[in-house]
Amino acid sequence: MTRYVLRRFGAGILTLWVVSILIFIGTEVIPGDVATAMLGRSATPEALDVVRDRLDLDRPAAERYWDWFTGVIQGDLGESAAQTLAAGQAAGEGAPLWPLISGRLENSAILALATMILLIPLGLVLGVLAAIRAGRRVDHGISMGSLAAMSLPEFVTGALLVLVFSVWLDLLPGVSLISAGTSPLGNAEALVLPVATLLLVSLAHTIRMVRAGMIEVLDSQYIEMARLSGHPEPRVIRRHALRNALAPTVMVVALTVQWLVGGIIVTEVVFGYPGLGQALVQSVESRDVGFVQSVAMLIATIYVALNIIADLLVVFLIPKLRTAP
Repeated sequence: MTRYVLRRFGAGILTLWVVSILIFIGTEVIPGDVATAMLGRSATPEALDVVRDRLDLDRPAAERYWDWFTGVIQGDLGESAAQTLAAGQAAGEGAPLWPLISGRLENSAILALATMILLIPLGLVLGVLAAIRAGRRVDHGISMGSLAAMSLPEFVTGALLVLVFSVWLDLLPGVSLISAGTSPLGNAEALVLPVATLLLVSLAHTIRMVRAGMIEVLDSQYIEMARLSGHPEPRVIRRHALRNALAPTVMVVALTVQWLVGGIIVTEVVFGYPGLGQALVQSVESRDVGFVQSVAMLIATIYVALNIIADLLVVFLIPKLRTAP
């Protein structure tokens, strides 16, 4: 078990190193840079050279990657090139990235946690209900609703919710206006539609996977033996079927959380929510490469960490895996 944990962590670290290289290459091939974005297309080559020299953008790519990667390892995400240039400062004297990222990260975390708090119990209950009522009206209704929700991307679902609850019914704000420096929890109405958008799409995947896992377990021989032994059906489901169906469900939930990281970006842009996803889109537009690299690396770290946690939970839930070679 210890070797397995160490292997998983080692693989995770190696994955993050490879991802860091891909992130850096990806940002390098983006057309233009922060100097062009800030000064405009009409800027003279001399002016662009001055700005690039001030921000150390004229250094070799390998050297810039090494400085960025070693800084990330030490917890230093670097500086925002756009903020540094706007303040008229040079590299090493500008705005650190972590204070800019942390506030946005907190807002995105609140959005994701609110979605997960609703997603996990609803996904389990509806998935189990559909499984134990397989082939009946309840199952058909839940399955059709899930399929309809899965077929719509986040921006379509969000637009439809805004149309219904904001434009037609005038019940909820269509844009998540949250003042700078304040928590989204202080304006709960601004969270309703973004959370509902993420919940509808992610809940559909969870329900279908939980349903499939439960049906497979309910058709197994040991469940049949438990029923023949005279155990009540609720006890069979609760004590025998549900536990064995939780292992694949853990992986589904982990994958859903990973999807939320990407889905949040689209949802935040749709609703103007001041989270990490919206800031990432804005930083791409302004060619703030340091911000894009750091946020992308943060998202990759979350992905890898969730995979490791999910794998360890599956091993915990299935004892025979602990002795596997």
